[in-house]
Amino acid sequence: MSKRSLAIVAALAVATSLAGAVTAQERPNTERATPKGPPADREPVVSVTRHTGTFGGQRITYTATAGETFLRAEDGTPRAAIFSTAYVREPRDPNRPVTFLFNGGPGSGSVWLHMGAFGPKRVAIPSDGTDDGAPPFPIVDNPDSLLDVTDIVFIDPVGTGFSHALGDTNPQDFWGVTKDAESVAQFIRLWLNENDRWNAPKFLGGESYGTTRSAAVLNQLEGRFNDVSLNGVILISTILDFAAGADTPGNELTYMLNLPSMAATALYHGKAQAASVEEFTAEARRFAMGPYAHALLQGSALPAEERASVRRELARFTGLSEDYLERADLRVLPGRFYKELLRDRGLTVGRLDSRYTGRDYDNAGEEPDNDPSFYGIDGGYTAAINQYLREDLRFRTDRAYVTIGQVSPWDWRLGQGRDSDAYLNVAPYIGRGLRENSGLRIFVGQGYYDFATPFFAAEYSLSRTGIPTDRIRYEYYGSGHMMYVRDEDRVKLSQDIRDFIRAR
Repeated sequence: MSKRSLAIVAALAVATSLAGAVTAQERPNTERATPKGPPADREPVVSVTRHTGTFGGQRITYTATAGETFLRAEDGTPRAAIFSTAYVREPRDPNRPVTFLFNGGPGSGSVWLHMGAFGPKRVAIPSDGTDDGAPPFPIVDNPDSLLDVTDIVFIDPVGTGFSHALGDTNPQDFWGVTKDAESVAQFIRLWLNENDRWNAPKFLGGESYGTTRSAAVLNQLEGRFNDVSLNGVILISTILDFAAGADTPGNELTYMLNLPSMAATALYHGKAQAASVEEFTAEARRFAMGPYAHALLQGSALPAEERASVRRELARFTGLSEDYLERADLRVLPGRFYKELLRDRGLTVGRLDSRYTGRDYDNAGEEPDNDPSFYGIDGGYTAAINQYLREDLRFRTDRAYVTIGQVSPWDWRLGQGRDSDAYLNVAPYIGRGLRENSGLRIFVGQGYYDFATPFFAAEYSLSRTGIPTDRIRYEYYGSGHMMYVRDEDRVKLSQDIRDFIRAR
């Protein structure tokens, strides 16, 4: 859409928000469902509203633009509609930082970071690792939004949120590590064009697979001759080296990289004793890369005396019995740990956040029926994003917002040959970015109780050769994968990233 078209849409869709409530000065047209028919016959659907809120202690007036951007083929044919929500401070400053954010999956919309951490509104669900229950869910002002230091653009890749392929385009054309990154990079370039922000400081960030996407998009933006240089990459709950953490027979690294998370979880639930989670996990790291690694790599040749010593220490860190560890051959997969740790209490622990506990159909199984740390939060977020986008931001569509979609088959190949594609690792993209851009910095935020993307695995992937470590900052939180569901951690995460952006 041209700037003139956007201006016309804005003029028709201006609303003013005072003290966090949307008050329409000139009520926008709310009957703008996505038209039927060929995509070439319509313009992208966009809603523009104006609001005021307090973020980081500052009173900010901002424009919210919720709408579609068409990705086009070389002949101009629309191939996909990318839905995004952009928050831009007024009056506009072409040199103000802008941060592009997305979630992961692959297949997840940006709802989690949007309505949980950094958007101007958030859904208030329990902070203590308990279930979010049933609606109505409070949608409240979010003073922890980053709008005092950066404009923010939340992106939903194809197949997530309201984003979708158009016309005869196969959505699988966008479903893959590289194909997805190419489309997101294309969107970012279009947004910079449309908003005159090419010389602004730029930050890119994601959560979970969104960190994988961040590395791949970094490669697309900076790995070409027409670079889009970045000031920082924000990695929240990081997964870069998929091969190292693969729960597959013969991969001994996964047991080492999960052990510190098991130790933190055992301590949290009273199955281990230590002065603090920081001290206990530091000790677990040393054991994992020392005696435990030495034992695992010996395989069947492990001497009985060394085996017994490692088994005793493993029981101390994991809270599991030596008998169970012996039957598991000193190798406990995360799924088994979730079920076994609190079996004596009839409880399982969560994967995304092991502070959460659940009850299965029975207590005899090998792995949990479901993840209590996901079904404990998903209802609140789904309700909140639909309510907020449709009512507060006036984006009207007959499409369903896809919080977690089925984007399969996903193409995991990096296209670099057999060995690179067999060992899936995008961390070298981070290394190249740091080596070739002296102004690039990396923020890594990890929860102690996260098994989806264990903190020790993140540390391992970013400590390999070829990755300068002097511009990588780590921060840790007393919760899990979505650390912002815990009030104390949301405040800390917001301040940590705010400091990271200001430090440019």
